[in-house]
Amino acid sequence: MAMMPKRVKYRKLQKGTRRGVATTGCDLAFGEFGLKALANGWLKNTQIEAVRVILARQLHKGGRLWIRVFPDKSITKKPAEVRMGKGKGELDHWVCVVKRGRVLFELGGVQEEYARRCFRLCAYKLPIKTKFISRTHR
Repeated sequence: MAMMPKRVKYRKLQKGTRRGVATTGCDLAFGEFGLKALANGWLKNTQIEAVRVILARQLHKGGRLWIRVFPDKSITKKPAEVRMGKGKGELDHWVCVVKRGRVLFELGGVQEEYARRCFRLCAYKLPIKTKFISRTHR
């Protein structure tokens, strides 16, 4: 299951900014526990998929998972050892721009200790620092 948009208006996007703090998506909306970003960065579609696979395997039939991020930004790359110029490179992969404070994933219907353990496994796969949050510890 490749995580990327079905279709986009423009295939190649500008780099954009990664600075600042998230103003939306900062609070738990669906589950009781969540994984929150503590730094700014890009999450690749493969990294989001890796976390989804881990959580799906850990939950196996019990609990519910919500993925709160989606890779809708295209990243281009020129091939190795190619001279400058001749236009922008071809599409390489998709990323999601994550600002600090953003809730990335949520879990519901599981015990807190189990959710902590699941999210710790996920944090190893992500390129940014994250924090475990829950509805009770506001």
